[in-house]
Amino acid sequence: MKYKNDVSMKTIYIVFSSIFTVLCIILLLVSIVSSNNIIALYPEVTEQVYSFLLLQIIFIILFFLVAIGFIGVIRFKVVEFLDKICVVIDSAISQNRKCSLNVFDETLLSKIESKLKQLINIVDNERKHFFNEKDSVKGLISDISHQIKTPLANILMYNSTLIERELTKEQQKKFLNNMKIQIIKLQWLMESLIKMSRLETGMVSLNLSIYSIDETIAQALSGIYLKAQQKNINISVECKNNIKFPHDKKWTSEAIFNILENALKYTSNGGSIDIKVNPWEMFTKIDIIDSGIGIDECEINNIFKRFYRGTNVQEIEGVGIGLYITREIISRQNGYIKVKSEKGVGSTFSIFLLN
Repeated sequence: MKYKNDVSMKTIYIVFSSIFTVLCIILLLVSIVSSNNIIALYPEVTEQVYSFLLLQIIFIILFFLVAIGFIGVIRFKVVEFLDKICVVIDSAISQNRKCSLNVFDETLLSKIESKLKQLINIVDNERKHFFNEKDSVKGLISDISHQIKTPLANILMYNSTLIERELTKEQQKKFLNNMKIQIIKLQWLMESLIKMSRLETGMVSLNLSIYSIDETIAQALSGIYLKAQQKNINISVECKNNIKFPHDKKWTSEAIFNILENALKYTSNGGSIDIKVNPWEMFTKIDIIDSGIGIDECEINNIFKRFYRGTNVQEIEGVGIGLYITREIISRQNGYIKVKSEKGVGSTFSIFLLN
C-alpha cells in the first residue's frame, strides 16, 4: 500500500524553501547595493566589482539550487522511510510475515526499523499467547463440564428413583449409598480441579525450604496406607536418614501421593510398591516402583496430560488429573519426572528434584 505524502510535511517543506529563497534574494540585493556603493565611491574599480558581483550571484544561485536539492532529497528519504514503516505495520496488522525491512547498517533509521520489528514480534507473541490461553481455558471448561456431568447425572438419577418409586428400606439404603459415593467422587473432583487451576494460574506460591525427604514421603504414604492393607500390597521404603534438600513439603507430598495412589489403583492384590531415594550431585532421585499392570509404550508420553486415561484402564475409576498435577508441582520446583514401564510387569516413576 502506497501512502500519500503528509500535508503538514509538504507545508513545512514549502515554508522552509520560501524562507531560504527570501534569504538568498536579500543576500543578492545586499550584494548588488554594496557593489553600487563601492562603484560610486571608486569608479576606477567598476569592472572588478561587476566581476566579483557576478561570481557572488553565480555562487548564491548554485548554493540555492544545491540546498533546495538537498532538502528535497532529505524529504524524499523521510517520506520513503515512513512509507516503509507503514507497509511493515500494515503487514503486521494483516499477520503477513513475508514483509522484511532488510536493513543491515547502523544508521539511526535502521535502528528505528529494528526496534519496530522487535515491537511487532512482541505484539505477535502476546497475540499467540492470548489465543493459546483462550484455547486452554476453552479446553479446560469443556473437560470440567464433561467430568462433572457423569456424577451429577448419577445423583439426579438416584434421587429421582428415590422420589418416584416405592422402595424397600434396603433398596433405599442402597440408592442412598450410591448417591454418597457419587457425591464423594464429585467432591474429590472439585478439590482436584481447584488444585489444578491454582497451579495453572500461578495462585499457588511454592515454599522451598530445607526438609527431610523421608518426612515428606511418610506424609504421602499416610494417605494410601489403609487401602494398601486392604489390597494386601506390600510397601517398602529405602531412604537414608537426613537426606535434606529444598522443596515444598506439602505440595511435594501431594505429587508423591498422586503417583502412589495410581500405583495402588493399578496394582493387583498381593502386589508391591517400592520407594527408593538416591541423592545425586545435583538432584535427589525418588523412584516409585510398582508391580502393576504397566503402561503401553505409546501412551507414556500422554499420561501427564490433563484428563488423559489409558485405553486399558477405562473400567478402573479415575479422571486423569493426578499425574498432571504431579508434573506441575515438580516442574515448578525445577525438577522433572521420567517413566519406565513394561506391560504386565509394572512401572517406575522417577522424580528428580534439585538439591
